[in-house]
Amino acid sequence: MSHVTYKIVQHDGGWAYTVDGVFSEPFPNRAAALAAARRVAAEQRVPGRTEAIQYETSDGKWHTETAAGSDRPETDVEG
Repeated sequence: MSHVTYKIVQHDGGWAYTVDGVFSEPFPNRAAALAAARRVAAEQRVPGRTEAIQYETSDGKWHTETAAGSDRPETDVEG
């Protein structure tokens, strides 16, 4: 099982959460960014439907896989 950590940081004149170097939209204060990160982290843990997915890799090859709807990451929020 994978693990996703949302980090609260100052960004773009306000506050944001970040995951693996990608920033959310800016929030006016730390509390708003923290609340949004907690909400998104909770949504990440919700199981979905098992579905077939297709994607293209950077080398131009297409792949088909079954994505298990129950395979959700563990999440937490820091900051």
